[in-house]
Amino acid sequence: MTKRMIYAFALMLVLSIVMVGCNSNKTGGSGGGILVYGRGGDSVKLDPASITDGESLIVTEQITETLVEYEKDSTVVIPHLAKKWEISDDGLTYAFELEEGIKFHDGTDFNAEAVVKNFERWMVGPEESFPYFKSQFGGYKGEESAVIKEVKALADNKVEFTLFRPQAPFLKNLAMSPFAISSPTAFEKAGDKYYKHPVGTGPFKFDSWKQKDAITVVKNEKYWKKGLPKVDKVIFKVIEDNSARLNALIKGEIDLMDGLNPSDVERVKSEGKLQIFERPSMNVGYLGFNVEKEPFNNKKVRQALSHAINKQAIIDNFYEGTAQTAKNPIPPTINGYNDDVQDYEYDLDKAKQLLEEAGFGDGFKMDLWAMPVPRPYMPNGKKVAEAIQADFEKLGIEAKIVSVEWGPYLEKVRDGEAPMFMLGWTGDNGDADNFLYALLDKDSIGSNNYSRYASEEVHDLLIKAQTETDEDKRNEYYKTVQELIHEDAPWVPLAHSVPQLAGKGTIKGFVPHPTGSQSFADVTVE
Repeated sequence: MTKRMIYAFALMLVLSIVMVGCNSNKTGGSGGGILVYGRGGDSVKLDPASITDGESLIVTEQITETLVEYEKDSTVVIPHLAKKWEISDDGLTYAFELEEGIKFHDGTDFNAEAVVKNFERWMVGPEESFPYFKSQFGGYKGEESAVIKEVKALADNKVEFTLFRPQAPFLKNLAMSPFAISSPTAFEKAGDKYYKHPVGTGPFKFDSWKQKDAITVVKNEKYWKKGLPKVDKVIFKVIEDNSARLNALIKGEIDLMDGLNPSDVERVKSEGKLQIFERPSMNVGYLGFNVEKEPFNNKKVRQALSHAINKQAIIDNFYEGTAQTAKNPIPPTINGYNDDVQDYEYDLDKAKQLLEEAGFGDGFKMDLWAMPVPRPYMPNGKKVAEAIQADFEKLGIEAKIVSVEWGPYLEKVRDGEAPMFMLGWTGDNGDADNFLYALLDKDSIGSNNYSRYASEEVHDLLIKAQTETDEDKRNEYYKTVQELIHEDAPWVPLAHSVPQLAGKGTIKGFVPHPTGSQSFADVTVE
């Protein structure tokens, strides 16, 4: 072989090695690779217990895990970190047997004591630190409304929960992402900065966070479920504009995206190398009133504005067949939905009459807070706000649209700064309690009850529904609650959407979950 031939052969060998390396970075499956997920907004925090927004929870879902989880495509509860459990006849005691030999990402042991420390951390509050705990478990330690009395370790792999009162959706609540178990060593060391570097037992480990740009998680090589995860890395890439995100997908810069404009569905279908994913509908987008602020402390004003919004026009213009108009705070897919409730029809004359009766016949000025990011229940919050603004103008109501960044937006609305605001909710566990109690009960003011709505009658019925194990009786309570809430009108329910996602045709194993969050452990990009 000549020297020239030797050089040529060597060059070909080097090039082939480089190509193999490049391909391994682009492909998934058993060969690893990278999955780039495009989304419209950044996470707020990465401590799952301290946040309520989906942009945060979809990241923490990769890092931390719950005692029980949902099936891949439903909210049926199945074992996870806890492999089995027993419930006492009176519904007040839950004893869990845990998987053994699992390590947190920092090398410390997952065990019953770790579970106890997580719950003790959440149970003491304060409200602004762990809002989900109060909205799902009634209250913190020492509060009369609290559901959980005690959590104790019976053995290294056994933990027992004792409740003050039975709670029908208790297991479903435990499966929710905010109640994932973190390393006690990590959160005790980091204190209130833990949200910057979460440590769990999940299929991926936290790697980096470049604010407003990207969060990267990497494969947990010692993950306790064999063969998972199937990719080496997941990058959560922020691309705020929906159309720009789709262009990035078409160019191959990202692999999967949420927040697809309904108007772009046909475009995706026409692209031979892309596919559509539909997330099952379990959400509501709404306009909320702060019932503690004038003039929204007047029920007739709230009812008038409920008559003033042309919901069908909003659905036709901004959802394009991917949503239905809403009349209740829970979607029709949830047990206990009351279809007998009659919606506030679009009727400007009726709206004017109610405003006059309330003393606001000449209209008024107000701020309308609009979401700065696309969400599954509202693909374009600003455009919907502009449509509502135009509807109100017909009544002499001047609505000034206000918006701030997503994290501060949630905090300010939670703290009662916004007189009227746009938000929504994707159900966490498939139970009516997760909508009605979490969002509109007096116990949830300061957490997820952004309207600050309080009704003793509603509260009494919701507590009865929580403690009742007969599903038919629970559903009757919830139907009555929806009638009462409809009359009080703390919200204008706008839409229940079928969120649209798009991805490369080579993506396998991705099943959009109704809750809006799922692990990417099974996903590959072939």
